[in-house]
Amino acid sequence: MAGTAGGTVVVCRASARSPVANNKSSKKRVLIAERNRLHNRSYKSAVRTLMKRCFTACSSYSQQPGDAAKEAVQSSLNAAFSKIDKAVKVGVIHRNTGAHQKSRLSAAVKKAVEPAAQA
Repeated sequence: MAGTAGGTVVVCRASARSPVANNKSSKKRVLIAERNRLHNRSYKSAVRTLMKRCFTACSSYSQQPGDAAKEAVQSSLNAAFSKIDKAVKVGVIHRNTGAHQKSRLSAAVKKAVEPAAQA
């Protein structure tokens, strides 16, 4: 549960609020769901960060092509692919979503690298 108070983001934690559940098993499920939500959020955030890094590496390579920039593009692509595959494996994102994200990254890398190779 995230809300904004005065421009800052306030995130409620499971320990800060008492579960509304009645019995022991449902209270435990509330705590587990909160734990999993935080874990999934960190995975998704990492995937988005690595994708942005790959896109910025592609744009910087298209501005100034070079071996160092090409290596940066490849390493960022590999890191993003790895994190996406792990997120799919753990079940944080759907496999089709992961495939779509990997396709976007591959297209961006191909668009950045191929014209420089032909010119």
